[in-house]
Amino acid sequence: MKFEAFQSGKLRQQYQYKSFHPAPINQEWSWDDPRIGTLLERASRSLGELNAFTLIVPEVDLYLQMHVLKEANLSSRIEGTRTEMDEAVLEEEEILPERRNDWREVQNYVCAMNEAIASLRELPLSLRLLKQTHATLMQGVRGERKTPGEFRRSQNWVGGATLADAAFIPPHYDDLPDLLSDLEAFWHNDAIQVPHLIRCALSHYQFETIHPFLDGNGRIGRLLITLYLVSHELLAKPSLYLSAHLEKHRGAYFDALTRARESNDLGHWCRFFLQAVEETAEKGKETFRQLLALRQEIDGRIVTLGRRAENGRRLIQFLYRRPAVNVGQVAVELGLQYQAANQLVAALGEMKLLEEVTGYQRNRFFRFRPYLDIFQAEK
Repeated sequence: MKFEAFQSGKLRQQYQYKSFHPAPINQEWSWDDPRIGTLLERASRSLGELNAFTLIVPEVDLYLQMHVLKEANLSSRIEGTRTEMDEAVLEEEEILPERRNDWREVQNYVCAMNEAIASLRELPLSLRLLKQTHATLMQGVRGERKTPGEFRRSQNWVGGATLADAAFIPPHYDDLPDLLSDLEAFWHNDAIQVPHLIRCALSHYQFETIHPFLDGNGRIGRLLITLYLVSHELLAKPSLYLSAHLEKHRGAYFDALTRARESNDLGHWCRFFLQAVEETAEKGKETFRQLLALRQEIDGRIVTLGRRAENGRRLIQFLYRRPAVNVGQVAVELGLQYQAANQLVAALGEMKLLEEVTGYQRNRFFRFRPYLDIFQAEK
């Protein structure tokens, strides 16, 4: 089917409301719009270059966890969660009680992503994997009573307080099995010649339209983008995360999804998606460049510590994994006496690598500021 001939679906009368039943997507797709071909080429090139970075950057997995944390933070922010990156790197007991629910939602996203990526080493992308990921995402947070890990058995809606004033009513739950089976088949249909980035765009649109869970659909739908790219080997590692772009352009993001559904304008959605991929991949490449430059700069500074240089290098490695620490944690990690750990932390503070954030004389806490700044550059 050509994008220009796309018919998004139909309204179906239910008891006292009409739900939207989307058209299936597991078919051949083509388009006349030359802009899509151009954007597809540019997005594919940028994505390939980003993937190359993950293959050549030393110890890249250290940095990828911060990418995951940033994605978790921003994807959750789109849904109304308000946790800053400086908070996201802390332990739960270090978070103010009134902000812990938001913090847990971000941490759940990190766990859900990591578990899903690990599962892809053994299993293909599937509905089962999405349900497992959803169960992790919703564990112990708001929405935990809305059947985590299971597709819904009741009607949901988007916007408004009730079905009567809803902005959008997804398909009836009886229609979910066929719609979701069609979506899953589309992921693995080798008989059609549809580029993977187009399949990824269509899959995200269709998932958000189906809205198969009672809660957490937006986060799972955005997580699906990364899982699709990794499972189909466009990425060797989970290095592309669109939530920063989608949060920055939130209005345009929701408008593009709505236009596809209400005005049959699938081309507009795909153009938006491909541009998001290109811009995000370019920023991802720049992030890796900054990380490599920071590492080189820090290595040069650590040498000046003399006899403490080896422990300094070990501390820096620890900070890449955990960029917010106290002296006691440093002492345990490095096997040092408290006084020696305190002196080492102070030395890194003088180098402007660690920043004390409490202002206290005791129970002080330090952040790996130049590292965190790389992931907070775009507000």
